[in-house]
Amino acid sequence: MGRIIAIDLGTKRTGIAVTDTLKILANPLLTIETSKLVEFLKGYFDKEEVETIVLGYPIHLDGKPNEMTPRVVSLKDRLQKLFPDKRIEYVDERYTSKMAMQSMIAMGSKKKDRKEKAGNLDKVSAAIILQSYLERK
Repeated sequence: MGRIIAIDLGTKRTGIAVTDTLKILANPLLTIETSKLVEFLKGYFDKEEVETIVLGYPIHLDGKPNEMTPRVVSLKDRLQKLFPDKRIEYVDERYTSKMAMQSMIAMGSKKKDRKEKAGNLDKVSAAIILQSYLERK
């Protein structure tokens, strides 16, 4: 029984979240340089059983693709070729960054810490994407 991993792709940094083994909870895992994403996934999949990859699908509020949409589609194609045994699904990521920021504020994160640790926002956004996927299932 494998985990589910979520990816919030960015141009410079990418947030990653993962479920527990029972696929109940979404937990922020880490933020990584986007250029090192595939290398990280290969190593992670060697150590952990993952059955599904969830990609945050970036679109404008009106539902039309934005500038990141082609990059996410390209990533999905690449991941399908590299990891044919994994199911790959999209999840609408509208509002996730705003929700992640609100979550960090609610958890008591100071403004200075949020600015210094922008990577936290990325992995929390990935966790929100993953939680949304879990709730939908």
